Amino acid sequence: MQRRFADTMTEMRGLINEWSAPSGFSGEPEADVLLAVSGGIDSMCMAELFAALEPHVPFALAHCNFHLRGEESDGDEALVADWAREHSVPLHITSFDTEKYASDNGISIEMAARELRYGWFAQLCSQHGYKAVAVAHNANDNAETLLLNLLRGSGLKGVTGMSLTSPLPCAPGSDALLLRPLLRCTRKQIEGYMFAFRHSYREDSTNAVSDYKRNRIRNEVFPIFEKINPSFIRTLIAVFDDLEWEFYFYKAVLMHINRLRERNVEVIYPE
Repeated sequence: MQRRFADTMTEMRGLINEWSAPSGFSGEPEADVLLAVSGGIDSMCMAELFAALEPHVPFALAHCNFHLRGEESDGDEALVADWAREHSVPLHITSFDTEKYASDNGISIEMAARELRYGWFAQLCSQHGYKAVAVAHNANDNAETLLLNLLRGSGLKGVTGMSLTSPLPCAPGSDALLLRPLLRCTRKQIEGYMFAFRHSYREDSTNAVSDYKRNRIRNEVFPIFEKINPSFIRTLIAVFDDLEWEFYFYKAVLMHINRLRERNVEVIYPE
C-alpha cells in the first residue's frame, strides 16, 4: 500500500514541483498540496500516507463541515482538528448550509456539496499559494463512477473514469491542480493499511444507506460482481488505463484531421 502510494507520488512530484503557485499569489506558500480531509477512512489514510512520505511533500489540511449529519459532522471536524494539531500541520475548516445552497440553486445535495467544497478549495489555493488539491478517490470510487457514467449513457470520455491529475472542478479560472494519489489503491487495501497501523478515522453512517445511486452500486451491485470475479476492481483498473490511452489517441487523431481540413487537405478514411 505504502509502496503503491509512493510510486504514484513519484509520478506527481515532478508535476507539483514544476507547477507555479496560483496567479496573483505573492509570498512564500505555506505548503505545496492541500489535502481535502473529511475524517473518513479514505481521506485519513491519505493524510497518514502524506505524513509518512519520504522525501516529504509539504501539505496542509482542509475540512468542510456540511452540517448534514448533526453530531456526526461535528465529530468528524474534531478528529481532523486533533490530527492536524498532533502532526503540526496547517488546517483550514469551514462550515456550509448545504441544504439551503441546494434549495436556492435547484440542485441535489451531492452537487451542492461538490460545488461548495471545490469553490472553497480554489479560494484557499489562491490565498495561501497551494499548487494542488489532493482528494482521496480510490479504485472503488473510480469503478463506481464508470458504472454511473455507463448508466447515464456516457460517451468515450465518461468510460475512461477519473484521472490521477486533472483541473480543479467547479472552479473556473483556478490555476490549481486536482490530485488523486489513492486512485490505484482499492478500498480493501486502504482498510488493511488503517487497521494494521491502528490509525483513527470516522465512520459515515450514510454510507450504509442505499438512497443515493453511488451507494446502491457500492452496497448492492459490487458484492454481486465480487462473487463473480473477486478481483473485478483490479480488472476494471486495467480497463480504465487502456480506455484512457485510447481516448487521448482518438483526440490526437481528431485534432490532426481537423487541422488538415482547415488547410483544405482531403482526408480519405479506410473502408
